[in-house]
Amino acid sequence: MRNASRVSLEDRYGGTLLGLACGDALGGPLEFRTRDEIAAEFPAGVTEFVGGGWLRLAPGEVTDDTQQTLILAGSLTVNGLDLDRLAAGMIEWLRSNPKDIGSTTRIALEALADGMPPLEAGQAALAARGERRAAANGAVMRCAPVALRFRRDPDQLVRAALDSARVTHAEARAAWGTVAVNQAIVHLLNGGAIADAPAAAVVGIANEDVRAAVLDAASRQRNEVKAGGFVLETIGASFWSLFQGGNARECIERAVMLGDDADSTGAVAGALAGAAHGASTLPTSWIENVQFRERLESEAERLLALSNGDEVADG
Repeated sequence: MRNASRVSLEDRYGGTLLGLACGDALGGPLEFRTRDEIAAEFPAGVTEFVGGGWLRLAPGEVTDDTQQTLILAGSLTVNGLDLDRLAAGMIEWLRSNPKDIGSTTRIALEALADGMPPLEAGQAALAARGERRAAANGAVMRCAPVALRFRRDPDQLVRAALDSARVTHAEARAAWGTVAVNQAIVHLLNGGAIADAPAAAVVGIANEDVRAAVLDAASRQRNEVKAGGFVLETIGASFWSLFQGGNARECIERAVMLGDDADSTGAVAGALAGAAHGASTLPTSWIENVQFRERLESEAERLLALSNGDEVADG
């Protein structure tokens, strides 16, 4: 494995978004299947894009995880997070009739489309679904661009992560989970050791459930790791996968083989692993065939420039 200090920042930025999308595309066809079913069909693991699944995906096609990630990325400007732009992008996406959209997200976006302010829509979804069902992973799965934009501004990162989450997911664990994932990504972007990522992730986070999901992940056995749509499961499974893989590819493959919400686990684990290891450790066949590759690479470059204070055109 390469010396982490020799991985360029550009490679890590590209790796974060490409790793997210590749994890999404690799895991999408496995969504809602058990890990035993997946292992029986793919005894050597899922190592290439296979397509199919309940969404009838083409090989390399992504799901709502990457689609929403790109919307969030485009709303991060020289002035920070543009909530009106985020809301408009999400409403446009809702009206495009996407193949998949989470229940909590749908309720919030319908409220947005009816004119509710962005930071109130997630509260509407929380009221409609209750704390347990609203504590879904829809905000965590898309949150990585915030880390890329605010790598050098931790206070802004926390504010933007929480605000971007609360547009659809106002439940405390769902919102603070985005802070944890983004703080870990920043730590990894800066060349921090994977072993120290959990501690970096939970800095300033008082929510004990989120802290435990992150800090306990590395010590779990595979049969103890749950990978459903509950935000704490996604966080725990993603950090567990980060510790299991020696490079980005291995991390993502282990993540999607956990089954259940495999696309979201793959996406979050892919973002973490991409930040740690860089895009250059992703298979060429993945990068060449993942949907939206050029947009993902362009956004990574733009967000790096913004994080450095360079003058760039807003997305």
